[in-house]
Amino acid sequence: MANRDKEYAKRQRWWNGLFGKNSGPVAEKYSVATQLAIGGVSGWCAGYLFSKVGKLAATSVGGGLLLLQIANNSGYIQVDWKRVEKDVNKAKKQLKKGTDQARPELNTFVEKSRAFVKKNIVVTSGFAGGFLLGMVS
Repeated sequence: MANRDKEYAKRQRWWNGLFGKNSGPVAEKYSVATQLAIGGVSGWCAGYLFSKVGKLAATSVGGGLLLLQIANNSGYIQVDWKRVEKDVNKAKKQLKKGTDQARPELNTFVEKSRAFVKKNIVVTSGFAGGFLLGMVS
């Protein structure tokens, strides 16, 4: 009996054990309309949040730079621009070094993402459309 259970477990996808029989690629479970609705709604929510957070971040960074420049020109602060340039170049080198080391993980992630998109093209296209609509909302 235990041997039969082990064979059954080997044939099942790992997510079936966690989420039940109805889990798996979306394309196997739902109609095209349902897939588009799920992708579109989740994409719209993500796009809307992304646009709001993006606007807030851009306003904060832009306002900070503007205030920094006004304070520098008014004489309230002195900015050592040569040191800033040196530090920025140092940070660029460190980032480049870090990205060279992360390439294998990034390639694996990209391949997994491509496989997901190919399996769930309807949901993915719905998400992309919803995301763009959410960005302009």
